[in-house]
Amino acid sequence: MSRPSILNSIERKFILLVGDMLIVLTSLNLLINHAIDKEFISIGLKVFVFGFGLFTYFGLSYILDFYNLEKVARRRYALSQSLYISSLYVFIVFIVTVFTYDVSFWRIPLLSFLLLTPIEIALWRLFFSNIFKIIPTTKNVLYLYDQKAEENLKEHLEYINGDEVNTYYKVKLTYSVENGQPPFQKKTFLEAIEKIDAWILNLRNYDSLPESVENILLDSILKGKEVISYTSFYENTYEAMPIKSHHHSFYELLRLRNKKIRYLHVIFSFIVNFLLSCLVGVVFFLVCPFVWSLNLFFNKGPLFYTQLRVGQFGNEFKIYKFRSMVVDAEKEGAKMATKNDARITSFGRILRVFRIDELPQIISVIQGNMAFIGPRPERKVFVDQLNKKMPFYGIRHLFKPGITGWAQVKYKYGEDLEDSIRKLEYDLYYIKNRSITLDLRIIFKTVTTVLFSRGI
Repeated sequence: MSRPSILNSIERKFILLVGDMLIVLTSLNLLINHAIDKEFISIGLKVFVFGFGLFTYFGLSYILDFYNLEKVARRRYALSQSLYISSLYVFIVFIVTVFTYDVSFWRIPLLSFLLLTPIEIALWRLFFSNIFKIIPTTKNVLYLYDQKAEENLKEHLEYINGDEVNTYYKVKLTYSVENGQPPFQKKTFLEAIEKIDAWILNLRNYDSLPESVENILLDSILKGKEVISYTSFYENTYEAMPIKSHHHSFYELLRLRNKKIRYLHVIFSFIVNFLLSCLVGVVFFLVCPFVWSLNLFFNKGPLFYTQLRVGQFGNEFKIYKFRSMVVDAEKEGAKMATKNDARITSFGRILRVFRIDELPQIISVIQGNMAFIGPRPERKVFVDQLNKKMPFYGIRHLFKPGITGWAQVKYKYGEDLEDSIRKLEYDLYYIKNRSITLDLRIIFKTVTTVLFSRGI
């Protein structure tokens, strides 16, 4: 008999989101139909409050990482975060509704909306965290691989088991197809397979599967067990491309097999670049005099720092930043910045923490050398080194580099070439999955990065 179905992280998040949505819709219905005086209620008000309310709640939830399952599992943190975010949500909706429509409220229904909504969300999330402590939480995995994948076997197992994040997968069996027939007695092997919930395959050639293993694999599929490739597992779990697996498709990354002209995304990118150019441009010109003044006392030397970076199609361009390091920072040669880099001045560290040093990059955006969203531009000396280590590195130059991007918001500030290789996984994921939705996620996560001063 097969084990009961175990929910993966995406399914858990979906259940959590549905519960939140039901509570939010109920609370908004209470506000509109019972808290607001009937003479003020209209179709326009209903559409606005429901739309703004949902956008506000899920926008705050995304920015403040409200759907991080590891945090949700910690009861005390889940309760405090639930009360904080939902209280902020009801307060914003209440204030905006008052100022937008100048409405009058009934006292008791309004208090119910303001007080009960945070309590309901907190109780729902407490129930959610407790229920998954009772039912099975982790899928037992059989990892099937070939000789090429064996070169990074230990690393692959660490990613599946989730040393960095909770993946809800645990490798119980491994098997190399190079071994021929399974090294188990048939009965023993079948008993072990019965305890397996998911197969993760890392194979270049599926024809190399022994017939006996192939039959068991097909039987597992018929029993409803999960069967996925290592690349799919890695993409779904880490939202990055597993460049060290050696089994992802070069042509799939380049989208040559199914190239589509994405007009909506092109229009969206143009609008985003135009609007953010105006917004960041204004902020840059307002901040510039203050940075210049403080620079005279705490960071003596040139205000701006310019450097050649590799852009679209491998062409170099000049990038501009507020200088955050000592004047002769690279007198001993090119070197990547590290977390506690002695070359960063005390004032420069403040600029970096709040990303103020990045503002002058708006000049490169206006010149057409950069976009707001895209891979981070690197220096040619490091690009040459990375091209030798990773033949896929040049793919990231298909698009304009960006001030922010998927790698920038998903991974820490790169301190060495190994970090650059890890960030390449996120760049390739973005190139493969470019969309309006992904761009919006990057914009929201950029706000989170700036607000909470993540990275250097």
